[in-house]
Amino acid sequence: MIVADRLEVGYQGRSVWRNATFTVEPGEFVAVIGPNGAGKTTLFRLLLGLHPAWSGGLRVFDAVPKRGNARIGYVPQRHTIDFETHVRCFDLVRLGYSGHKWGFPLSGRREKEAARRALETTGASALSDRPLGGLSGGELQRVFLAEALVGNPDLLLLDEPLSNLDLRRAKALVHLVADVVRSRKVAALLVAHDINPLIPYLDKVIYMANGNVACGLPSEVLTSASLSRLYGVHVEVLRDSRGNIVIVGGEDHTEGELGGGEDHHEGEAVARPFPRGDART
Repeated sequence: MIVADRLEVGYQGRSVWRNATFTVEPGEFVAVIGPNGAGKTTLFRLLLGLHPAWSGGLRVFDAVPKRGNARIGYVPQRHTIDFETHVRCFDLVRLGYSGHKWGFPLSGRREKEAARRALETTGASALSDRPLGGLSGGELQRVFLAEALVGNPDLLLLDEPLSNLDLRRAKALVHLVADVVRSRKVAALLVAHDINPLIPYLDKVIYMANGNVACGLPSEVLTSASLSRLYGVHVEVLRDSRGNIVIVGGEDHTEGELGGGEDHHEGEAVARPFPRGDART
């Protein structure tokens, strides 16, 4: 579905990352990991045809990426929701089926059935008639995922869907996405700061840091040797007593250099680097 060959991207004369080579196949669940500013959302912009690559090759469905590709379902990092809105969840998902078409969408049987199936797939059928403004963070993410699935896409791009969820709801959403990936043979790329809820389900990891990109199996990428090469400093990958990955940065490096300090859930071991052996568990 995706073939990247020595890909480089940047903005205004500054390279964000370079030499990214990887493939994504049907039915693969891929985590996109890295500190703030590493270029995770930029990768999605390339795949959506919203930003050109500087060099290298990128093919999506064996073609140059293009805007408005109906084969891609996308959940952006931020949905602007007016909490006074009375728009029903069903109507939002239904618009996802025909909203890309020119003109006022018709209330046809086909799009209503597609919306019903999408909400059912994400376990959100009971939310159909509720207004978006009255939903919790976890409920909203299920509705947004249904909106992305309503057109029956082949590729899902999910930009930090776990960022405002507690650990229990994050795990439930990851399990749901993995279910969709396996049952529909959809490929999914999910941007996250904490890889621990994802690890049991992942086929690949794309890890971005320090202008570099490492891609491969979790067991290949999430190692001390691999991440030390990526960051250009010594990094240790450890596991706590619960089996969670903890990444610890070198003694002489600041938190900003290693990309730590992002928000995390209290009491949760997170897969990101910290200075001076501070795992923040």
